[in-house]
Amino acid sequence: MNFTRWSARLPGTQRRAAAQAAAKAQRSSPARPSGRRRTGSAPADSARSGGPGGERRTAGPSGSGASAAQDEEPASGADPLPPDSGSASPGTVPAARGRRRSGKQRGADTGPSAAATAGDGAAGIDALSVHDLLGQVPALAAVVRGPEHRIAYVNDAYARVFGPRSPGAPARTALPELEELGLLPLMDQVLRSGRPRTVKSRRVPAATGPHGGRRPGYYTFTCTPITAADEGGVLIFAADVTDQVEAAERLRVSERRQREAAVTLQRSLLPQELEQPDDLRVAATYQPGGTDAAVGGDWYDVITLGAGRTALVIGDVMGRGVRAAAVMGQLRTAVRAYARLDLPPHEVLQLLDGLAGEIDSSQIATCVYAVHDPNEGRLHYASAGHLPVLVRDADGTVHAAAEATGPPLGTGGWLHSSGSVPLAPGAAAVLFTDGLVERRDADIDEGLAVLEQAFAGATGSPQVVCDRLLRAMRITAEHDDDVAVLVLQHPERTGRAAELFRGAALDLLGGTEAAPRARAFASGVLTSWRFPTEVHDLGVLAASELVANSLQHGTPPMRLRLRRTDRRLIVEVTDGDDSLPRRRRAEPVDEAGRGISIIATIASCWGSRRTPGGGKAVWCEFALPEGTG
Repeated sequence: MNFTRWSARLPGTQRRAAAQAAAKAQRSSPARPSGRRRTGSAPADSARSGGPGGERRTAGPSGSGASAAQDEEPASGADPLPPDSGSASPGTVPAARGRRRSGKQRGADTGPSAAATAGDGAAGIDALSVHDLLGQVPALAAVVRGPEHRIAYVNDAYARVFGPRSPGAPARTALPELEELGLLPLMDQVLRSGRPRTVKSRRVPAATGPHGGRRPGYYTFTCTPITAADEGGVLIFAADVTDQVEAAERLRVSERRQREAAVTLQRSLLPQELEQPDDLRVAATYQPGGTDAAVGGDWYDVITLGAGRTALVIGDVMGRGVRAAAVMGQLRTAVRAYARLDLPPHEVLQLLDGLAGEIDSSQIATCVYAVHDPNEGRLHYASAGHLPVLVRDADGTVHAAAEATGPPLGTGGWLHSSGSVPLAPGAAAVLFTDGLVERRDADIDEGLAVLEQAFAGATGSPQVVCDRLLRAMRITAEHDDDVAVLVLQHPERTGRAAELFRGAALDLLGGTEAAPRARAFASGVLTSWRFPTEVHDLGVLAASELVANSLQHGTPPMRLRLRRTDRRLIVEVTDGDDSLPRRRRAEPVDEAGRGISIIATIASCWGSRRTPGGGKAVWCEFALPEGTG
């Protein structure tokens, strides 16, 4: 069905058409000569009302719907009803049908009148001057002309901000604000080149004066060239961007505070002061990423294990922000707890691997855990996806400990293994995170090669070496990644310092004579080291108890080792049994079980561990009084 064709016959459509015809008749009435009398402005409406005198009119062949209501024609002059409309009430549907029959003529009359109305509005906008248009713009606008930029016009918004200006005056004297903002040279350039230029977010300071106060704000100025027949000019257009600038500044402040909070959190989770072992000199540094980079999860630690052994740890949690720093803090705490168990490096990483998956399965981390044993002169280590440890021998040769590397922590399903490298007196090593050597525009192997070359020539204390490595790798405050570096040195001691670091060992085959031999050996060594009597007696007693405990609960081979540093005396006994002793309360009737309790009472600290080749080592330490030679 053609709905357009049938919709014109609906009563509602006919009533609306009648109302439109009446409205057009009213609009056309002022154009008629004043001497002619009108009987009504809307005859169609009167016919539709059905009241007395209602008329029904249709347009003639040359007239429109509006002309049907013209000139003083009597109501009897209306067109007669069609033959089929006699039963319809007058003024309703039949009248609408009559108007429908003349729809084309009314449509022809509607177009010109609508066009005339639109033309009147367009003519009104076209008649506005440039001054009128710029005067209604809320932005600041000024027009200058000529090479001296004489004022041609400033709008009200400009006058409210900077005050009124007199036309014809040069901008250098009449518009001092433009000179303060540095716009005069820009206007010269725009006038010469004929190209617009924009300066963003220029600060307009507060001002007071006869024109009222002005709050400080920010404006973006656009200088556009104006071409004229006599001389050129420049349109200065300034948009107020104070809200945007303040919002951006608030965002920067918020981001800076969040970054400072994350950096503070991470630094609080890092060691506030490194433990300084007796046999090593260590230093570390942490450099957070630049202001555009979120804080990462790099960490390091130095843990004294006892008996002269030292654990060194460095790691990197993937990701950035507070979450990475929090995961790093949990891993660092776990490393310290596992280190107290004095486990081999690969077993520590195995425990960390399971813990990392429990902390956050979406986070992975890399880590190197190394243990230095001065009795062996080696560095035992295990790596979980981390960059290799660099070792510099006493002759300056640098090599990487690239063995025993497994996947990162948190991946699971991998058995880590340990490796070792020599770290003799005079040698040094550096542990670092990827931010030191990784660059976006270069391969990481190139960074490692540069680091090896820099480490080979870096001399001085560990802290000096850290600083030199950062400078050699061009690490600045704007670096896009955080960096952690840990340097350790095994100094070569001579003269007086060598006398303070000495050691002696005795192999014991077992039997009843082992304990007397151990006491005699310990007494002679401690006497030769010129210890005070109290330290001498405690050392001999500790050696006797440890050897007796090993004879009773251990298996051969057994060995007694005495070692001194500038700060402590270490007594250690090893045997072939891997059952670790533990302290327990002995009953009064018990004949054994008091040896470890005696050691724990007289020594500064004690501990035990399993040795790599099988067996165990039990040790204790005594702090030396100051001035002990």
